Formats: sequence, structure tokens, C-alpha cells
Amino acid sequence: MNYNNELKLFSGIMILGFLPVLFISCSGKAGAYDASGSFEAVETIISAEATGTIEAFIVEEGQTLKAGEEIGFIDSTQLALKKKQLEAQIRAMGSRLPDIAMQTGYYKQQLAAAQIRLDNLKREQSRIRNLVKADAATSKQLDDINAQVEESEKQLMVIKKQDAAQVSALATQSSGLRSDVQPLLAQIEQVNDQLGKCRIVNRTPGTVLTKYAEENEMATAGKPLYKIADLSTIILRAYITGDQLAKVKLNQKVNVMIDAARDSIKHYDGIVEWVSDKAEFTPKTIQTRDERANLVYAMKIRVVNDGALKIGMYGDVKL
Repeated sequence: MNYNNELKLFSGIMILGFLPVLFISCSGKAGAYDASGSFEAVETIISAEATGTIEAFIVEEGQTLKAGEEIGFIDSTQLALKKKQLEAQIRAMGSRLPDIAMQTGYYKQQLAAAQIRLDNLKREQSRIRNLVKADAATSKQLDDINAQVEESEKQLMVIKKQDAAQVSALATQSSGLRSDVQPLLAQIEQVNDQLGKCRIVNRTPGTVLTKYAEENEMATAGKPLYKIADLSTIILRAYITGDQLAKVKLNQKVNVMIDAARDSIKHYDGIVEWVSDKAEFTPKTIQTRDERANLVYAMKIRVVNDGALKIGMYGDVKL
């Protein structure tokens, strides 16, 4: 056997020996995962609630924020001045409120004097009545005192009516002024609400993904300021074929894998929290266990993030 024949025989043996290894490697890789997808998170865009110049905005991309943390404020000078104006109007209306006790004091004095006079006349009436019974006074004296008592009672009644009328008029005036104050108080509440919205307060905990505004820029109500997402846990949206659907249940624990350094694989524990009840066409960027599958079902797997998982990163799932 010549040299060329020996070389061909050796090459054939090497190829035959390598084919099983290649087949095992490829089949092992194909069976290493049951589904694949990409990571995502609930992203929230925080917008301005007031219009004005951004006086302070302490936010940087990648910064972790807590719920309720104040991170800046928008100029509120005009709102503060408007509030002062409304408060001044309320004080002015308050100064016009009538002092009912003072303005009806004259009638109270007249009532007291008339009551004393009536009491004295009634005592005199009683004395004269007793004298008439004892024939020590005439009937004319009794008639005169009776007339005086009746006249005094009428005067007392007139003063009481005048006093009541004055009190009613002043009360109506006070009620009208107080009713005029109510709209101003409502406007102050509105201004207070607008002043509160000038404070930029983070409402949801998470990591700042994108910053859209800077200090000294003009903000308008509804203008996006930054985008935030809670990355402490992250969602892997993966896709499974119809024959795999029966193997997946809610709250099922699965193995999530990502590519790590030096061709190694990093594993995470995941929990299935949602499975779609409708099929959809396989996304072009997603590989399934059966590449011939045209329709797949989406599912969401929640994974605790150690900081290595990023939005948009690909991951695989082993059921």
C-alpha cells in the first residue's frame, strides 16, 4: 500500500470516529433547552405634572430610586404668588364680616331698660290692686297702671322684633360673605395641589433606564422626564410549541440559562407566572426545540436578578 492510500484510509477512520462525537454534541445542544426568549421588565415613563423651568433634577441613568423619593422640583413662583393673592382676598372678606354682637348691642340695652320698667310697673300694679281691694285706692288708679303695663309690654315686644330683624339681616350678610369665601378656599386647594405637583417625586421603586430631561429645561405637563423599571426581578418571555404546552403549569419552577463568560452557561431558578391562551407565529429571533413549528405560545417566567440579567438579553428555558 502506497503512502497516498494509507493517508486516505487514516482520514476515513478519523472522519468515522468524529461523526458520533459531532452527532452527540449537536443532539446534546439541541436538547439543552426546551424554549428560548428574551428578558424584559415593566418599564414606567415618569412625566412632569406641572409647567415651568426644572430648577433641580437629581437623576442619572442607572441610579436606583426608592418610592416616595424627591428627586427635583419645577419652578412654582407664579403659583405661590397666586396663593398669596387668594389669601389676601379671604382676609379682606373677613374684615367685612359684621360684628353681630356689637351692632345689636343698642337693642340689647333697650330691651334691658324696657324689661326693668315693665317689672317696676307690674309691682306697682300688684300694689294698687291690693289697695283697691282694701278700698285704699280708686279704680281709676288701677286702670291707669294697667294701661301703663300694657303699653310697656308693647314697647318691649317692638324692641325684641327690631333686635331679631337686625340679627337676621346681619346673619344673612355674614352668610353671603362666607359663601363668597368658599370658591376662594377651593382655589387655594387647587393651587396647593399644583404646588405639590411641582415637586418631582418618584412613585415606583426601580432603576433609571433613560433620562429625558435636564435642569434648566422647560417642562410642560405630560413631558417625559425619565424611564424607570424594577430590575430586582426580571421577566423572561419565552415561547413553547403546542406539544410542550401540556408540560407547563402556572407557578411551575423551571431552569433558566444564559450564556456566561468562556463559553459557560449560568443557571437561574425561574417561576412560570403566565402562559398565553392564544397561539402566535414564531418570532424570527426565537428558536424553538422544533424549528418546524410555525405557531407558538408565549409564557412569562419571573427570575430573581443578581445584576447580570439585562433587558433584551436572550435566555433559554429547561422545563
